[in-house]
Amino acid sequence: MALEKPYLDVPGTIIFDAEQSRKGYWLNQFCMSLMKAENRERFKANERAYLDEWAMTEEQKQAVLARDLNWCMRTGGNIYFLAKIGATDGKSFQQMAGSMTGMTEEEYRAMMMGGGRSAEGNRYVGEDGDAQAHRQPQGSAGQQNQESK
Repeated sequence: MALEKPYLDVPGTIIFDAEQSRKGYWLNQFCMSLMKAENRERFKANERAYLDEWAMTEEQKQAVLARDLNWCMRTGGNIYFLAKIGATDGKSFQQMAGSMTGMTEEEYRAMMMGGGRSAEGNRYVGEDGDAQAHRQPQGSAGQQNQESK
């Protein structure tokens, strides 16, 4: 019996749950291997050959080769593990996050310094203005914030 996953209704969000963890196990293990300098060197010398040593799916390997972190996440990658790929490439987490949002590093920094992405349109798929108020469970932090306004 499948578990109910109400969090799947959050637009643009991939929740790293048990299912994603199972799906991305070897992708995330590959990422963790990049913590060792000798593995980073081997990967940089021949990325495809190094990836082929891991029991990853072909799609996961292609996502890594494309450096498409959103694709990696859809195939089970966890952003904290995927950060090892960015570090191997000499990228900051901020540069990586910018690439995931379609923004330049500067645009991403400015958005975050300005308070982050607006919650409007980013609460639920089908949000209609009042959707948040009637879809949140009682006692959640969001409900308490709404009531205190």
